[in-house]
Amino acid sequence: MALAASEGNLSPALPLATLIGRELRGDGTERPHVRYGHSGFAKRGEDYFLVKPDCLRVPGDPSSSFSVFAVFDGHNGVSAAVFSKEKLLEHVMSAVPQGISREDWLQALPRALVAGFVKTDIDFQRKGETSGTTATLVVVDGFMVTVASVGDSRCILDTQGGEVSLLTVDHRLEENAEERERVTASGGEVSRLNLCGGQEVGPLRCWPGGLCLSRSIGDTDVGEFIVPIPHVKQVKLPNTGGRLIIASDGIWDALSSEIAAQACRGLPAELAAKLVVKQALKTSGLKDDTTCVVVDIIPSDHCSTPPALSPKKNQNKLRSLIFGRRSHSSVGKLSKSASLGSVEEIFEEGSAMLEERLGRNFPSKANLPPFRCAICQMDQEPFEGLMTDNVGDCCSAPSTPWGGPYLCSDCRKKKDAMEGKRSNRSTTCR
Repeated sequence: MALAASEGNLSPALPLATLIGRELRGDGTERPHVRYGHSGFAKRGEDYFLVKPDCLRVPGDPSSSFSVFAVFDGHNGVSAAVFSKEKLLEHVMSAVPQGISREDWLQALPRALVAGFVKTDIDFQRKGETSGTTATLVVVDGFMVTVASVGDSRCILDTQGGEVSLLTVDHRLEENAEERERVTASGGEVSRLNLCGGQEVGPLRCWPGGLCLSRSIGDTDVGEFIVPIPHVKQVKLPNTGGRLIIASDGIWDALSSEIAAQACRGLPAELAAKLVVKQALKTSGLKDDTTCVVVDIIPSDHCSTPPALSPKKNQNKLRSLIFGRRSHSSVGKLSKSASLGSVEEIFEEGSAMLEERLGRNFPSKANLPPFRCAICQMDQEPFEGLMTDNVGDCCSAPSTPWGGPYLCSDCRKKKDAMEGKRSNRSTTCR
């Protein structure tokens, strides 16, 4: 989908510090309230969700509060979904430098999300189990919303005037040509299920394994070209707040983003989640697990649902924020924003190349140990099992300073396997 905003409607890019400064100074607003609700019905019992509304970046400092919400849609068993629910947030936070400002925390978060997703995948695959899961993780800090996702669980944003924004990208092989090309280039085979007689049926799948997704956590038996590197998007909501709907594909296979948003406008979050699930079941029946988490980000001078979410005729627009129609050169930029109606886009990146996602520079105030792996966060002895973007293999001490993120030998093997350079099964399945 193309962006539903013309160039003439885009405001000049603003530094992230300016946006945060406005929020901290007030500009007529205070930090919003966060209200949430969840609902679901089980068909296979493989959906899980996470709700942590009262997290602190700095222990004992309520001004550093943030909230986390997530949906995990497991397949081939529940173990990957359960493991991700228990470990993913921990791994993400371990990749965030300590002692940094809120501005630096929000800038570091997209990179930490990538590291946390990959670390979770590595640790789960070491268990030797073949289960897999989608993962959609949402971090809410004031009016700033950061979403990371692999698979086809989706997060949408409903804001003023009935504008609906899609904050995730579906990693389904059937619908994502860019992902099909990446999988085949990395050594996977993409085709439909072949019945006796040569008849092809069903959606496109990746072989071996027959998975319909191109990104997930787990799925050791499918191949390393099914990567855990998430699409990440960060936006700043308007001062009127907004509503997030995070749900598994049991919802989205039955309802469009617009219909899901329309179905629950004007209702409190708990009732809204139940109504979205009810509408999905009414439309398609219970064909799959259905899980829905609704999060309302409410201005401090309101006490129930965001004022922007009252129904308005003829103003409902699906504003897709998908990266897929834009080149990688146009996304992945920190500290920039573009006005999309009332929502300001801060960051977006969807590349499956780990080196592009980890980048070369940590935040300037990170104060990280000099030889800490950028993924697993383990400190290493100098020049033992380390690599950076500009060093291709383990080697003796370089004559110039390291120029990129450090990777230990295990994480480097994982990176090479995801890019089709080697098999990683002997490393991850032990």
